[in-house]
Amino acid sequence: MKIDIKSYLDHQELTIYRVAKISGYGYTTLHKSFNKEQSKATSMNLRDLDALAQAQHKAMWEVLRELEEGYLVNDDRKDDR
Repeated sequence: MKIDIKSYLDHQELTIYRVAKISGYGYTTLHKSFNKEQSKATSMNLRDLDALAQAQHKAMWEVLRELEEGYLVNDDRKDDR
């Protein structure tokens, strides 16, 4: 399972630039994080969740709930081992 963060940003009418500006986190840091390939080892981190929450004036648990309820994508790809 992975989080479709790009769809979440679109649906919330947010951009990475806006999230960075409101939250105070660096644009480059958030851009790299939101655009990276997620795996079991590199899921969304607390900084990303905090940035999204601050940008929307919500609590982190509210954003997490929205992500879990509407933006989880089943990733059926097998590990390349």
